[in-house]
Amino acid sequence: MARTIDYGNLMHAAMRGLIRKILSDVQRDGLPGEHHFFITFDTLHPDVEIADWLSDRYPGEMTVVVQHWYDGLDVGEDGFAITLNFGETPEPLYIPFEAIRTFVDPSVEFGLRFESQEGETPDAAMIEIDEGGESEDDPAPDTPREAEIVSLDKFRK
Repeated sequence: MARTIDYGNLMHAAMRGLIRKILSDVQRDGLPGEHHFFITFDTLHPDVEIADWLSDRYPGEMTVVVQHWYDGLDVGEDGFAITLNFGETPEPLYIPFEAIRTFVDPSVEFGLRFESQEGETPDAAMIEIDEGGESEDDPAPDTPREAEIVSLDKFRK
């Protein structure tokens, strides 16, 4: 049997490690400047821990925002715990890194997306980092912009 390098899973692990590093830095130092995160995760992942009313309301996928108010951010090897406010109700969450589908920081137009083919485990990460300046067509600096995420799948053979 021929040996091959599993680039998809290597990329997957590297991107999860990047998220772990970012969140660990935020745990230690807080969110810098205008940075904030939209994190979409699989609510059906067996290791996700969320309130029953949240899993009933979001039976498959949920996006949380880490920005103005969060508490108890605790980053571990396999995931992170955080308390977020849902309509004036603080709720603790535990999100394994494997459950994350997208991680976006719109303040700098950075995004990661973990995708899988039907019946497969996620093995491809998609990323775009736009470091370009503003143009006349760009919204004002205070206007949030959605990050564009580009697929790396087109480079796979």
